[in-house]
Amino acid sequence: MNNKILIQKAREVMANAYAPYSKFKVGAALLTQSGKIYTGCNIENISYGATVCAERVALFKAVSEGEKKFSAIAIVNSSPDIVFPCGICRQCLAEFGLDLTVIVANNTKTESYILKDLIPHAFDSFTPTL
Repeated sequence: MNNKILIQKAREVMANAYAPYSKFKVGAALLTQSGKIYTGCNIENISYGATVCAERVALFKAVSEGEKKFSAIAIVNSSPDIVFPCGICRQCLAEFGLDLTVIVANNTKTESYILKDLIPHAFDSFTPTL
């Protein structure tokens, strides 16, 4: 799949972002290994703690439809800067594999990373020592 298509899908859904407090709109497009694309936008809440990032909206939509294998995610935003997924989103994405390609873009620049490079010490299952 062409990265431009994922970025375009993310830009389209960014228009649906609900960001009345921060005015910071984000869109994400998540590509499954089967070739489907799930999109998400950020949805703010006045309590801020209940706000959900675009990346997690796309991920949760995909998982709720039975998808658990992903190839890439494109993330775009309304600022002049490239913005990376927050730590919570990185950890949620890592749950399904650290080899995910993460494409971040604004209106002029696009960068691509591998998730394991963005969260090198992802939390995973552990056995506590007693």
